[in-house]
Amino acid sequence: MFYVSCFMKFILGQKIGMTQIFDNDGKVIPVTLILGGPCYVLQKKRDGYESIQVGMKRLEKKNKIKKSMKGKEYKFVKEFKGDIDISKYNTGDEINVSIFNEGDKIKVSGISKGKGFQGGVKRHGFSGRNATHGVKHEQRTIGSTGSRFPQRVIKGRRMPGRMGYERVSVKNLKIAKIDKENNLLAVKGAIPGHRGTLLEIRG
Repeated sequence: MFYVSCFMKFILGQKIGMTQIFDNDGKVIPVTLILGGPCYVLQKKRDGYESIQVGMKRLEKKNKIKKSMKGKEYKFVKEFKGDIDISKYNTGDEINVSIFNEGDKIKVSGISKGKGFQGGVKRHGFSGRNATHGVKHEQRTIGSTGSRFPQRVIKGRRMPGRMGYERVSVKNLKIAKIDKENNLLAVKGAIPGHRGTLLEIRG
C-alpha cells in the first residue's frame, strides 16, 4: 500500500488590511492582504513533543533587546507543533511565502478586535424587547435573568460583558494571490484582528 506524506506548512504574518482583486472572468474577489514573514527558525524543540520555534521581525534597537532574548532577538516569537517534519529544518533557516501555492487552503489564527463592554443584543444576538406595548427605554435589555428555583442566576447565563479580544481561528481560507517579491499573501475573505495583528498561518 502506498502512503502520501503531507506535512503541515506554517508561517507567521501580519494583517495589512482588506482590498479587492478581479479574477479572469472579471468577478470581484474580496481579499485580506497579509505580510507573510519572512520567518526564521530559532529552535527545534523535543519536550515530549516535536515543534519548531520561529521568529519574525528582528529587533535592531539594543534597548529593546532583553538578556533573556539572547539568540532570539525578534519582535514576534511563536511555536508551531503538529504534523511537522522537524528534520527538514535547521536553526537559522528562512521560511517565506514561497512554501504556499495559489489556491491552497489555509487556517489562520489571530486575536479578534476588542469591542469593550457590550450588551446582550450585540454580544449574543438577542432580539431585545418590543418597541411598543408598554416597553419604555428597555428595547435592548435582556429581560429576566433568574428563575423561581434555585433563586439565583445559573452559571453560564448569557449576559452583557466584555466582548472580543479573543483567539479566533478561521479554517478553509483560500489563497487567491501570492507576491513572493514583497512577501504578500492575498487571502479570500475576512481574517480576525485589526491592522498589524499577528497571525499564525497553517497550510
